[in-house]
Amino acid sequence: MSKRAWSWVAFVVVHVLLIAGEFVFGKAASWDVDQMYRWWADTVILGAGVPGVTQEWVYPAFALVPMLLSRVIPFVDYTLSWGLLITAVDALAFAMLLGRGRSRGRLAAAWFWLAGAAALGGVGMFRLDALTVPAGIAGGLWLVGRPWLGAGLLAAAAWLKVWPAAMLVAAFVAVRRRWAVVGGAVGVSLVIMLAVIALGGGAYLFSFVGDQTERGLQIEAPVSTVYLWLAVLGDPAAWVYYDQDMITFQVTGPQVDTVIAAMTPLMALAMAVIAGVGAVAAWRGAGFVRLFPMLSLALVLAFVVFNKVGSPQYMTWLIPPVVVGLVVDRRRWRTPAIVVAVLLAMTQVIFPWFYDALLALSPAMVVVLTLRNAALAALLLWAVVRLVGVARTGARPSARRLRPSLVDPSTP
Repeated sequence: MSKRAWSWVAFVVVHVLLIAGEFVFGKAASWDVDQMYRWWADTVILGAGVPGVTQEWVYPAFALVPMLLSRVIPFVDYTLSWGLLITAVDALAFAMLLGRGRSRGRLAAAWFWLAGAAALGGVGMFRLDALTVPAGIAGGLWLVGRPWLGAGLLAAAAWLKVWPAAMLVAAFVAVRRRWAVVGGAVGVSLVIMLAVIALGGGAYLFSFVGDQTERGLQIEAPVSTVYLWLAVLGDPAAWVYYDQDMITFQVTGPQVDTVIAAMTPLMALAMAVIAGVGAVAAWRGAGFVRLFPMLSLALVLAFVVFNKVGSPQYMTWLIPPVVVGLVVDRRRWRTPAIVVAVLLAMTQVIFPWFYDALLALSPAMVVVLTLRNAALAALLLWAVVRLVGVARTGARPSARRLRPSLVDPSTP
């Protein structure tokens, strides 16, 4: 059997196990889909309101589309329907990524994606973020040959969860046909915005922004690690609590309101600085191969490391930049891919397997979370250092020229 065929066998096995695992282990990782997504979809179907259109919502209104699509199959469990939807979308991107199966870079990237999905477990499939991964991969790969299409796909993903905007910023900096990137992103965004406005949701079009900025410190976020250790060490001012509005566990402690207020501006500043370094690299002639994957990874990592929210599914955001990196230069990206796979596996250990122990402030689990968050920060530092190196050297005459077909399988 060919390597391409074995890749498809692995694809089926991983997705079957991820879906079956939720039913065997009591839907621990798919609670959001089974309870919240189902409820939001039924709210629309029963005429009780349209989240993001007739009322404020934590997500952009476009996120309702996949939730409603999972209700299309009658007499099928909603969680199973969601898993089948994600599998179908993944299959489309996986086929594009593999192409004819002759590129070692594409094969390595495909196997990394599968390994990463298995390492993270069900939470990577049973969240909205699961749809942004194949969109991020396909969009990133199309940016060279078809930048308008790649940017449009990334923009659509950003209207599901905001993080693909980081890849769009990297695309604008690294892709030579910048106005095609702008046109694709703006065109798709306008279609979505006008559709929401036409449905009467203009007043709530950006309500998700306010909901996110008002959030507290979720326990898994890197910045929360300090407060977890304060609570473990017995500081009476630090503890874990459940936020009824956000349906998540958060931490509090000394000066927590100041930290909450500072995190979003700090994240914006970090991403602006990283984008600025990328812009210098582009101005000095750095090409797509050296610049886009590294800039994407650095921006996405900044989105994670400086975020007040640290939900486990956020780790899926690291997969698309690494996939693109492996496609264009698998040797250089082998080590980052291994590091990301380990981070994904550590995240599954934290959630769902030992989440109760973490909530109980088990020192062992706080250590695991601390190591995971420290590794995220170290990977961000590595990516920034490499990006600075690209900015210093600019274009390298010896660097191989990127063929559009290397990235875009649709290009002969």
